[in-house]
Amino acid sequence: MDQGTFPWLDFRSDTRTVPDARMRAAMSGAEVGDDVYGDDPTVTALEEQVAELLGAEAALFVPTSTMANLLAPLAVPGPGAPAPRVIAGADTHIAFLEADGLRRFGGVDLLTVEQLPDGLPDLDALEALLSAGADAPTVVCLENTSMMRSGNALDAEATRTVAALAHRYGAHLHLDGARLANAAVALGVPLRELAEPADSVTFSVSKGLGAPVGGLLCGTAEFVARARGSRTWLGGSLHQAGVVAAAALVALGRLPDLAGDHATAAALAAGLESVPGVELLRPPRPTNIVMARIAGLTPDACAERLAGHGVRVLPLPNGCVRFVTHRSHDLTGVREAVRALAAVAETASTFR
Repeated sequence: MDQGTFPWLDFRSDTRTVPDARMRAAMSGAEVGDDVYGDDPTVTALEEQVAELLGAEAALFVPTSTMANLLAPLAVPGPGAPAPRVIAGADTHIAFLEADGLRRFGGVDLLTVEQLPDGLPDLDALEALLSAGADAPTVVCLENTSMMRSGNALDAEATRTVAALAHRYGAHLHLDGARLANAAVALGVPLRELAEPADSVTFSVSKGLGAPVGGLLCGTAEFVARARGSRTWLGGSLHQAGVVAAAALVALGRLPDLAGDHATAAALAAGLESVPGVELLRPPRPTNIVMARIAGLTPDACAERLAGHGVRVLPLPNGCVRFVTHRSHDLTGVREAVRALAAVAETASTFR
């Protein structure tokens, strides 16, 4: 178990991983240039490898997936064109955590649509929004995995259905694939199969794959070239970025390891489900996210009490607390987390 510098019972996010010795060695020995001038060989290698993995013409390395999701609508219409409408699921990361940035820095009109239990948008509601503004440039955003649906993995056919509807109205489909690697491993399919129906894709290397920083925006060469220009305006251009790109290249080699994170999450879910008073959200295709609620306790209160037992989780607006497993967790940590939640649930039932 790699505890790094964080407590090993920290389940708040898979961004809590820290670089191990191999990753640090790759960073230390990275060949660098200046990515602003396009001559950092390690960044170029990373962009080419990710584009190949996702079946895209090109990829752009950016500091965060949030920046990639902001760049996508900016790159769709081209220079001088009005900002597009963005339609996203109401419970997606883009809608409830990135909306202010999209509006303030992208100038976009963000609209939300209800989502089904698996995370797909309600297609009738989506079509109503698309038809109401058929003359406006529009970007439809889809999230895979669906974080607020307990990390449910969407298959390629689901994405293809949304893409077909978006394209019928001339809209661009952007796939927020921050955890697309988890979806691919859970479904047992290549990344490119899940990415293929979309016009652009955000891909994170800093979540379960474990790189310390970074995401990539993938699409056509023309689209990525426009995004590269917008990255400069947003202050996302990095100079000797090969230092962090080297860590991302190591992370790409760890795609198969995500299956272990999913197994840990499955063990955690099974343990939590056995605790009286705990309700578990069960997605159709689980990955590395587990969501649970305790009757009579708000998510904030539950998270606070769990912290008192040495377990850190993230409280969410859907009434649940979120556990995210990653390579720093093992079955010992799972047993401790179950024990802690059982203690909290027992205390909650005592005072009801």
